Amino acid sequence: MRIQKTLLGAGGLALSLLASSVMAQSLTQAQIDQLGNSLTPIGAEKAGNAAGTIPEWTGGLPTDAGKALADNFYEDPFKGQQPEMVITAQNYQQHKENLTPGQVAMFERYPETFKMPVYKTERTVGYPQSVYDQVKKTAGQAQLVNGGDGISNFSHGTFAFPIPQSGVEVIWNHSTRYRLNATRKYMQAMPQTNGSFTLIKLEEEVGYPNLMDDVDASTMPNTLLFFKQRVNAPARLAGNVLLVHDTLDQLKEPRMAWVYNAGQRRVRRAPQVAYDGPGTASDGMRTSDNFAMYNGAPDRYNWKLIGKKEIYVPYNAGKLSDRGLKYADVLQAGHVNPEHTRFELHRVWEVQGNVKEGQRHIYAQRNFFVDEDSWMINLADHYDGRGTLWRVGEGHIAFNYANKIPGYNLETLYDLLAGRYIALGMYTEESSAPNFDYEPSYNQFTPAALRSSGIR
Repeated sequence: MRIQKTLLGAGGLALSLLASSVMAQSLTQAQIDQLGNSLTPIGAEKAGNAAGTIPEWTGGLPTDAGKALADNFYEDPFKGQQPEMVITAQNYQQHKENLTPGQVAMFERYPETFKMPVYKTERTVGYPQSVYDQVKKTAGQAQLVNGGDGISNFSHGTFAFPIPQSGVEVIWNHSTRYRLNATRKYMQAMPQTNGSFTLIKLEEEVGYPNLMDDVDASTMPNTLLFFKQRVNAPARLAGNVLLVHDTLDQLKEPRMAWVYNAGQRRVRRAPQVAYDGPGTASDGMRTSDNFAMYNGAPDRYNWKLIGKKEIYVPYNAGKLSDRGLKYADVLQAGHVNPEHTRFELHRVWEVQGNVKEGQRHIYAQRNFFVDEDSWMINLADHYDGRGTLWRVGEGHIAFNYANKIPGYNLETLYDLLAGRYIALGMYTEESSAPNFDYEPSYNQFTPAALRSSGIR
C-alpha cells in the first residue's frame, strides 16, 4: 500500500493547496459575515449536500436530546436506530469515493471481520452561544507565527481560524477547539494479534487557564492547557504520573513535561513527551502526538490543504458509551467490534502533513480528515519513510448534550503491518463517565504536586 499522490476535493469547493509557510491573510468583513449565515457560527457549511445525504445544520441537538443518567452518563438519543447499510470487504469498492485510503486498507487487511455500519447522518454538534459570540468577535485576528508553527494574538480563545486559508490553520482549529476543564478515568488496551489484552487504567485531569479561578490568564497568554495523567493499573505501572504544560507557540516556549516514577520516587523533566516519543504505557503502539488524534507543536511538518470531501466517518458514537458495555465485547483481534460502531457521511477537511527537510518523525506523512462541524480530527492515515501506509487512526466522536461539547468516546490506532492496535478512552465499566463539573487549581498542575499524585 503506497501513498496516493493525487487527491481530489469533493462538493465542488475549490481550494488551493497551501503550504504552512504561507502566513494567514486577514479576513474581509464580508467573509466574517458568513459566520452564522451561509456558514455555521464556527465555520462549517450550513447547507446540506446536493444529494441530500448530508442534511442542513440547524443548530445541533438540544441539551435534553441525550437523557442525563447517573454519574455523568447519558442516553444515546439514537438508541435502537438501524444502519442504512453496512460496508464490507465485499462491497467497499462501490463506496470507495467516500472512503479514505486507510479505510480501504482496513477492508483489505481484515476482509472477513472489518465492517462499517452506516447510519443516517445527524449533525448533532452545537456549542454555547458564548462560543459563537467569541468566534465571531475574534475571527481574522489570530496570526500564524514562525511559518505556522505557532499562533499569536489569540489568547485563550477557541477555533482560531473559522475560515481557514491553509492546512496549518485547520490543524490549529483542532488544537484550539472548544474544551472544558475535565476529569476522567478510562481504559487503554493494546490487543495482541490473537485478541488477548491487558487493560491499562488511566486517570486524567485537564485545566484551561481562562477557566481556572486562581489563574490570571492574561499573565499566561501563551499557555494552552495544563494536563495530568496517572496510571492506576496494572500494579507494575501504578503510581506513575505525567504532567504537561502546553503552549500556543511551542518554539517560543516549548512544551514543559515532567514524570513522576513511582519506583524511583523521583520527579524528572520529560522532553521525550512530544512528537514521536512513546505514548504513556502504549507498548510502542502510539506516539505522544497521536493522543487526541493529534496534539502539540506542528513545526515538524509542512501542512497542505487538500480540500473538502464527503467521507464515512465514526460519528455519534453513543453505542460506545453505553454504561455497562464490557470492554471485552469491544476489543477483539485486529480491530474493535463493528457491532458497537456507527459511521455517518460527513464533510471533512483533508490536510496532509509531510516532514520538513532537516526534521525527523517516524511518520513521514500523515493525512488528517477533520470534521467540519467540530474541527475535530475524525480519521488519520500515517505513512512510514518508505511511503507505505502504516497506521490508521479513528476518533469516534460523540456529543455530550448536557455540557454541549463533543469528545472522543474511543480512539483507535491500527497498525496494518503488525496486525495490532491501541484503543483508549473506554469508560463504560468505570464508576463515572468524564466529569466536566471540575474546578481545578493551578497547584494541582505543578511539579511539586506530582509526588502526592503518584502515591500507590
